[in-house]
Amino acid sequence: MNEVTILTKSIQRILEQQLLAVLATQSEGQPHTSLVGFVATNDLDTIVFATPRSTRKYRNLISNPLVALLIDTRQHQETDFHSAAAVTAYGKAKEVSDADTEKYRELYLRKHPSLRDFVYSPTCALILVSVEKYSLVSEFQNVQELTLQ
Repeated sequence: MNEVTILTKSIQRILEQQLLAVLATQSEGQPHTSLVGFVATNDLDTIVFATPRSTRKYRNLISNPLVALLIDTRQHQETDFHSAAAVTAYGKAKEVSDADTEKYRELYLRKHPSLRDFVYSPTCALILVSVEKYSLVSEFQNVQELTLQ
């Protein structure tokens, strides 16, 4: 396997295994972070999460669609400094169109079945992040990047 394939597989494994991401948005230059349940498509092009439309993160991404999501493997142990890995996905967010809602809702619920009531709530928005680039940091300082678009 070549380096790109190995990097892609490493990123896919982390995204499949982890349930939560830290979403970074901003408004008027002020960063804001939130924990979100997420799912990534197999090709890594897209990450989907759900949020009520009344949240700060929703307002922020509507006014500025540039977002970052951090997904990591830490276990809150001293060994994390050398063994944990962190993937950051950089992209643009938008609310899923009505035509695609059911497709992405079902994808999301395969990973998060306990959030069915939340995702079907009329106040909940499914957000699609079109990923442009991933950055994987492992072994404390080993940084690799995968550009998609």
